[in-house]
Amino acid sequence: MPHQTDVLICGSGSAGLCAAAWFAKCGVDFTILDKRPGPMERGQADGVQCRTVEVFESFGISEDLLRASYHVLEVAFWSLNEQGKLIRAKRVADTEPGLSHMPHVIFNQARLNAILLDYMHSQSGREVAYGYAVKNVQFLGTSATNPSRAQYPVSVVAEKDGNEEIFHAKYVLGCDGAHSSIRKSLGYRMLGDSTDAIWGVMDIYPRTTFPDIRRKATIHSASGNLLIIPREGGSLVRFYVELPPGTHTQHVTLADLHATARRIFTQYDLDFSETYWWSAYSIGQRLVDHFTASPESSSSDCHPRVFLTGDACHTHSPKAGQGMNVSLQDGYNLGWKLAHVLQNRASPSPLLRTYELERGMVAKDLIDFDRELMQIFSKKGSSNAKEFSEAFVKAGRYTAGLTAKYEDSEIVAAARSQQDKAPGLVVGMRFPSAQVVRFCDAKAMQLVRALPADGRWRIVVFAGEIGDSKTIQRLERLAGFLEGADGPVKRFTPDGADVDAFIELIVVFSGKRVELEQELIPLYFWPETGKWKMRDIHKVFVDDESYNSGHGHAYHKYGINVEDGAMAIVRPDQYVSLVTDLDDHPSVGQFFEGFCLQERYKGDIIAQESVDV
Repeated sequence: MPHQTDVLICGSGSAGLCAAAWFAKCGVDFTILDKRPGPMERGQADGVQCRTVEVFESFGISEDLLRASYHVLEVAFWSLNEQGKLIRAKRVADTEPGLSHMPHVIFNQARLNAILLDYMHSQSGREVAYGYAVKNVQFLGTSATNPSRAQYPVSVVAEKDGNEEIFHAKYVLGCDGAHSSIRKSLGYRMLGDSTDAIWGVMDIYPRTTFPDIRRKATIHSASGNLLIIPREGGSLVRFYVELPPGTHTQHVTLADLHATARRIFTQYDLDFSETYWWSAYSIGQRLVDHFTASPESSSSDCHPRVFLTGDACHTHSPKAGQGMNVSLQDGYNLGWKLAHVLQNRASPSPLLRTYELERGMVAKDLIDFDRELMQIFSKKGSSNAKEFSEAFVKAGRYTAGLTAKYEDSEIVAAARSQQDKAPGLVVGMRFPSAQVVRFCDAKAMQLVRALPADGRWRIVVFAGEIGDSKTIQRLERLAGFLEGADGPVKRFTPDGADVDAFIELIVVFSGKRVELEQELIPLYFWPETGKWKMRDIHKVFVDDESYNSGHGHAYHKYGINVEDGAMAIVRPDQYVSLVTDLDDHPSVGQFFEGFCLQERYKGDIIAQESVDV
């Protein structure tokens, strides 16, 4: 008898586990299979972007990551001087100040995945089903005598202990790596090429006189190039070592890596107390020709049912520290969308098609960036070392994971936005944080802490100046629209749920918080919610001086005029969907109408999906 599940995740790498985190938080039924006998013990990836740390923060699980990781604060660039001596030519901040409130860190992928596994289990009680080798995926045809085929239209065959088992699912995620069985069974191809460049990588315990061994550093020398990545714990270091032309990966030995590294270090002593792990690889960049698969159907609502993520759809070199991060963010992009569809909050066709639109663009940018970076890094000579350092600084926003800008769709509305109302909140990009003061208890905090990854949309209302008579009046008009019969909150919030269960309002004032009293704020912005129906007064913030942490200057950072204010609609994954004027209520309503399911129509959609694949 086939197993049935709403979502089948094939692979428990970063992408699969991040999607599973969404499903666990949102209460979605899912099953996760992995061919390994147990959890990952030794991951090869280690660089964790600022954006990835922000993602962990959104789930409330960043503390262990930040505490145990190596924080990359500075990068040193070494090259040869005219006398052939290795010198430090330059050092810069690893991440441009102000880009993110979170740092770039180094943390082993196995430990990173363990944090996600713990979160998944704590939220849902689910475990990964290990020992399952996925063989293929196919779509089931409709059958009048078997209605479950329409409800669970995707079939996956997996083998465990020599026995084949069949899983029927509503949706399947191919998170099964560069040699993805899901991708191969769909007939999709990885397009791209490999270069002749061969690199070695090793995690070592070095004994050396090199002064920057605990600082991220690049070395350009006549004997080749090398990248130093200090690891967590204070002793372990990763070397990426460029090997001589003509080297073949299958012939590389650990002794070759040691010898090449010693030559690159020139006048500095270098010995190896222990090599924890090593490998050699050729540089290649490949991108899949399709990210999703839909069943053949005459229905206009035929939508994607199979999704490829991570290495199953994009591969590249490891030195820019992007692979694990981009993969994890594939899952972060997709998880909440599937949760919306499965909980009948959104129409599947427009919402699920945005996955390929958004992540396909990110993957292409990744391949282009990786190819350019490797070309520059592999060049020889001091002038090229200077070129590389300049290129690295220029690419800082990209390597921090903060450049993704999604194109217009049903859930990104740049063309309908009034971007000039908040130039610092770019529509289609992630919501950048700024320090604000929570009104109810004077706590200084990052504004994104009010936007956790719990499946809800937010309307962030920059209400304007405290003491200005227009400020409260505009809030009262906005509240009247949102809670009215034609407002999006009333129309799209499930019956019986808290008023903020689907769309939550966050208010940010500017000015002296001591000059504002709680009772002046319209009740709609501190609603009765939760088990005890207490008023939630944690939704109001002020851009003001704090007692111990200074002033965040949020309005200035976002470019918002205090007299005019602004509104921003923020997606569950913290990307900005719409920026507009405080009184532009129609645009807010029209935005949610584009993809949300109205409560009274949900039964019809469910009925349609039961017969239409």
